[in-house]
Amino acid sequence: MSPIMLELLVRSLWETLVMTAASGLISLVFGLPIGLALVATARGGIAENLAVNRALGAVINGFRSVPFIILLVALIPVTRVIVGTSIGTWAAIVPLAIAATPYYARIAEVSLREVERGLIEAVRAMGGNRWTIIREVLIPEAMPGIVAGFTVTLVTLIGASAMAGAIGAGGLGDLAIRYGYQRFETAVMIAVVAVLIVLVCGIQWLGDRLVARLDHRN
Repeated sequence: MSPIMLELLVRSLWETLVMTAASGLISLVFGLPIGLALVATARGGIAENLAVNRALGAVINGFRSVPFIILLVALIPVTRVIVGTSIGTWAAIVPLAIAATPYYARIAEVSLREVERGLIEAVRAMGGNRWTIIREVLIPEAMPGIVAGFTVTLVTLIGASAMAGAIGAGGLGDLAIRYGYQRFETAVMIAVVAVLIVLVCGIQWLGDRLVARLDHRN
C-alpha cells in the first residue's frame, strides 16, 4: 500500500472513531434515561403510567423499524438544519445518534428490568423515593448489562458508520467504496476490513473486561 493510501486509511479510521464516539455518547446520554422511563412507567413500575409507556414505546419502535440507510436519507433536511451540511463526518453523527438512541434505550430497558424486585421493595420499605431507587438500586445493579449493551451499540455504530460512507460521510466505509470498490484496489478493501475487525474486537474486549469488573457476582 502506498504512503498516500496509508495516510487516507489513518484519516478514515480517525473519522470512523469520531463518528462512533460522538454518536455513541449521544445515544448513552439520551438512551439510558429513555430506558429508565420505560421501566419506571411500565405496569408495576416505580412511576406507573401506561399511557406514557405505550406512547414512548411506539415512538421507539417506529424509529427502530426504519432501516438505517433509509433513515440516513430521510434525515438529510434535519441534518442540514443542525449541522449546516448533509455530507461529511459531522453530518453523519446526526442520523447515527438518532438511530442508536432508541436501539440503546431498548437494550438498557432489558438490563434494568432484570434488577431483582426485592431490592426495589426493600429500598421502598426504608422510605426511599423514586430517585433513590434509580440512583441506588436500578443503575448500580444493572450496570454490567448497561455497559455490555453500550458495547454492543458501539459495535453496531461502527457498521452503521461504514454504511454512511455510501453517501459521503467519510470514514472507513467511504474509503472502501471509493477506492476499494469503485477503483478496484483490492489492497485497500482488505486493509479496511482488517482495520474494522481489529477495531470491533478491541471495543468488544474492552467492554467485556469492564463488565467483568462491574459484575459483583464474579
